[in-house]
Amino acid sequence: MTIPFVTALTTGERNEAYAFLIGLGLAVGVGRASELFLFTRASLGTAHGLASVALSWLLAPVFAAVPLLLSGHYASFLDAYFEAMSGFATIGLTLANDLDHMARSVNLWRHLLQFMGGQGIVVVVLTIFASASGRIAALYTGEGREEKVVPNVVRTARFIWRVALVYAVIGTGLLWASLLVAGLAPVTALFHAIMLFMAAFDTGGFSPQSASVSFYRSPLVEAVLLPIMTAGAFSFAVHYQLWQGRRQELTRNIETRTLAASILGLFVIMAVGLARSGTYTEFVPLLRHGFFHLVSAHTTTGLALLPGRLFVTDWGVLAPAMIVTAMAIGGMAGSTAGGIKAIRIGVIALGLRRDVRKVLLPEDAAVVERFHSTTRRLLSDQQVRAAATILLLWLVLYLGGALAGLFYGYNLQLSMFESTAAASSGGLSVGLVRPALEWPLKVIYIAQMVTGRLEFVAIFALGGYVVAILRGRV
Repeated sequence: MTIPFVTALTTGERNEAYAFLIGLGLAVGVGRASELFLFTRASLGTAHGLASVALSWLLAPVFAAVPLLLSGHYASFLDAYFEAMSGFATIGLTLANDLDHMARSVNLWRHLLQFMGGQGIVVVVLTIFASASGRIAALYTGEGREEKVVPNVVRTARFIWRVALVYAVIGTGLLWASLLVAGLAPVTALFHAIMLFMAAFDTGGFSPQSASVSFYRSPLVEAVLLPIMTAGAFSFAVHYQLWQGRRQELTRNIETRTLAASILGLFVIMAVGLARSGTYTEFVPLLRHGFFHLVSAHTTTGLALLPGRLFVTDWGVLAPAMIVTAMAIGGMAGSTAGGIKAIRIGVIALGLRRDVRKVLLPEDAAVVERFHSTTRRLLSDQQVRAAATILLLWLVLYLGGALAGLFYGYNLQLSMFESTAAASSGGLSVGLVRPALEWPLKVIYIAQMVTGRLEFVAIFALGGYVVAILRGRV
């Protein structure tokens, strides 16, 4: 919170500076008290690590919400907590009131939450404080990161931040130039460029303005955002391969191929739906709005060129269904994006192809499937089962939130869209998420956010500890 605190001081936002000082002091005070009273030399096991990660993700937004609440833009602490969780989990759904007149320091804080959450809260800690991997690998895995870019967990965490910071310089520079062309003043353009980069690369979706990207009315800004969002949806393992000069990874990797095929296929269906609904009568507006929103949805970014309610009033049925499907699939494993992940869709597709080949070929034929994911790998039944299991859990998570929306009287289209956006970190909204939303739905969406961000296992571990405590076993 030091960065927005200093920003508030330099821009004359005195009340906001006090708010950040209070939040900062509370976080430091509780942290020191924890070190004094909760310190232990016990070994950190896998289950402890997973539960600790889940608890950290539930507690961090408590402190992050303090300056948000004191800013006066949120009706309750629940709304501020929702906003903080949405930022950390890179969701992009917001409950802010009067966003267009929010203080710059508070707006910057919202986007910094995305930048930290996109890399991972644990990754932040490992980058700054850890000196060896040892027993902390469970913490890294608990944040939904299955692969280490390099053998050492700490070095992996620091590489992730090195990538993010290098891209931040490049992406912010390009956005700054495009915003200057769009007519913004230099200081304002730089401020917006910094926040838009964090929203795009970390696939977070928060925007400095309530109109999101449509505020700038600039095809150039949109064109710059597209590759930044796509880069954010790429795994850091792929980024590492590209940094090593192995550009063939883009065409050989199962995730990049699955992602490209999915975007192309969904866009073709979306274009048919938009053409049939008569939403766009010319190809260029259809391409501009349709493709941007599909990429924003598939990378689970959530930046938009139009008000969300138009998805259900003007886009017909087929095009919004493709948006929901894109959000549900998401980006690559080990990236800042959410969703089911391209690797699992690709593995399941290869498993189906292998089964079909088994049926068509003679019984004594040996059917083998291979795929490339940084290295050449042999497809196993265990990989297919694991991918199918996680896919089923994701579908249950999406449908669970949709059923909750139906319970409160919203139709299936709205409920499914918003539930998928919350769970997958898709961020695009049809207007159901708003300050007046029923508080139980806000709690359910928060639960979906953290569960989707951590990909179930850490949440299950924490739940197991809670049940054990309630039963008196811990």
